[in-house]
Amino acid sequence: MNPVIQRRVQLGFLSIGIIATLIGSVIVLGAYRNDAKIDANRATAVADVISADRLHAAVNFVTPDGVLRNPTLGLLYPTQLETGQRILVDYDATDPDNLARPAGRDAKLAVVPGLSIILAGWVVAIIAMLIVAEISRRMRRRAQRLAGGLDSSA
Repeated sequence: MNPVIQRRVQLGFLSIGIIATLIGSVIVLGAYRNDAKIDANRATAVADVISADRLHAAVNFVTPDGVLRNPTLGLLYPTQLETGQRILVDYDATDPDNLARPAGRDAKLAVVPGLSIILAGWVVAIIAMLIVAEISRRMRRRAQRLAGGLDSSA
């Protein structure tokens, strides 16, 4: 494989690792930012879980002003919730339609998924870069053997 092509392919895989790092970092930093916003204006309410799966939970709760709220994107950190449960939620009193989480949960729950994305991205990128290097090495060795065989026949 041409060394220029090899380098470009490996740089492409390197960018996959960098993108994975950015995605994982944004997940973790975003979770801490959301928690900081909730903690700055925290209010608590009893909520009914109206739907839940592994990655999403929708809830309804009533704020002190008597308005029924249903956070647009659901709860932050929705694991281990089931439809029909009644739970306490902490929410941002200035933005109850967007930022809510089950009481007692925080951004620490986002660290493992964020780091997993970073790790998986780098594992894939490094393995792919090594495979490209090995293929290139074998192609060069084969070309050298063929060139050596042609020189001896002349």
